[in-house]
Amino acid sequence: MSVAERSGLSHAEEARDARLEDESPALWGHGFSEVGQSMLTSAVRCFAAKGFQATRTRDITAGAKLSPASLYVHFASKEDVLFTISRVGHERALAALQGPEAPDTAAHLRSVFSRFVAWHARHHVAGRVNQYEMFSLTPEHYEEVLSIRQQTTEVFRKAVLRGIADGSFVKVDVNRVVRAMLSLAVDLVRWYRLDGPDSPEQLGEFYAELALGMVTNPAIAQASGTSQA
Repeated sequence: MSVAERSGLSHAEEARDARLEDESPALWGHGFSEVGQSMLTSAVRCFAAKGFQATRTRDITAGAKLSPASLYVHFASKEDVLFTISRVGHERALAALQGPEAPDTAAHLRSVFSRFVAWHARHHVAGRVNQYEMFSLTPEHYEEVLSIRQQTTEVFRKAVLRGIADGSFVKVDVNRVVRAMLSLAVDLVRWYRLDGPDSPEQLGEFYAELALGMVTNPAIAQASGTSQA
């Protein structure tokens, strides 16, 4: 159920809803005109609040204070707007995993996971659209976004495999554990607010410790059906 459906907000109230406030407007800083950036920001809020299917093109342009026809000057269709949001959002989330070299495998996983969580917290509205609306993409666009998601998954797979190989982590079912990690990291887009008690960085650090527990606790290895012998 969308934010708007849960709260019964009018369009004007929705525009002021703190649950739809994040740093997603900063995602469109390169390669987009000022008008295009305004439309993408409006579309993110509309898709997060109403869902892609229930959002009309005039909702998007109204949020950007533009005429309904202006959307087609910058985008081929409403689906093209969603694809742009999904592609850029996933690319930026993948880029957030890059950082200074960590001293050991545990520190590496902690750092990568913390940054990934913090990115989703800081851009939780765009993250909500990325996670829940991508199934409305065309098959071609869906496959392109899926490829980026798979690259992200591979970063975490390599981090876990590296720790298992050097003995830092227990032997776990890598696919199952990485799936659990990613689920933990992105689920926050459903409920996180920037004005809440935890900053993105604080939440990232806390969740990173939970992720490390998944690969250092022998009980996890037993639950995943792997042996430490």
